[in-house]
Amino acid sequence: MSGINTITVRYFASIREAMGTGSEQRQTAAATVGALREELMGQSPSAAEALAHGKAVRMALNQDMCLGDAALKSGDEVAFFPPVTGG
Repeated sequence: MSGINTITVRYFASIREAMGTGSEQRQTAAATVGALREELMGQSPSAAEALAHGKAVRMALNQDMCLGDAALKSGDEVAFFPPVTGG
């Protein structure tokens, strides 16, 4: 499926700090969560560093954990966050 989807993107913890916002409405042609991550990495050096492939970044689609190949559609909510550590 191609076209432009309007989605909500949420950022948490250190990723939120790097992105400069906790959430945004975004129009994207990305077909998957992984493609959206790539698109977001192109926004700024701090975004590229926070979402880099070498980093452990967790992703959720509509509040369910997902992998990069999860398909996007209009109205979806995607969240990016670092792994949660306990102590």
